[in-house]
Amino acid sequence: MTKHKNPLEISSSNSRKTFGRGAVLTALAASLVASALGVGGIATAAGTGSADIFGSSSSTPSTCVAAPHADLRNCDFYGLDLSRTDLSNSNLTGASFYHTNLTNANLAGANLTSATVISADLTGANLTGADLTGADIIGAGLVGADLTGANLTSADLTKADLSYANLTDAIMTSAVTCDANLSNAIAPDGTSYGDGSRGWCPIS
Repeated sequence: MTKHKNPLEISSSNSRKTFGRGAVLTALAASLVASALGVGGIATAAGTGSADIFGSSSSTPSTCVAAPHADLRNCDFYGLDLSRTDLSNSNLTGASFYHTNLTNANLAGANLTSATVISADLTGANLTGADLTGADIIGAGLVGADLTGANLTSADLTKADLSYANLTDAIMTSAVTCDANLSNAIAPDGTSYGDGSRGWCPIS
């Protein structure tokens, strides 16, 4: 196994995040990190493991490795493949998942307050009990996603695809669902939205 001579550096939206050699080797041994350096200095992890982001520098050290129970506040996962990744119970406050592949990812109990999830693919994702208060979820794909008990207060779901999603007991106070696809989704009260149902758009 190739040894890393220096700590690896990964970026967040407002800070540089670093992690030491020991953590990397442990993750590699568990097949959780398989990164390949790409265009623009971005490295991505394959399959079910973690993802590391190499990018612009700033002053505050912290960590941006996708993992359960992790502190990932303000991390930027733009365009990464995090399909089937376990992010359960992680603090993702203010994180960016713009155009990120999160199909079948585990986000149960995660804190996604004020996160940016624009155009992300969350098909089949587990978001049970997740806190999405104030999250920007415009145009995201949530087909068949499980949002049971999720907090979507003031979340923006404009044009999101929630077909066949489970919203049982979800809190949707002041949530925006303008032109969202709710076809055959399960409503918060346990009833089913009809085939072809769309979110209501307020008259401006």
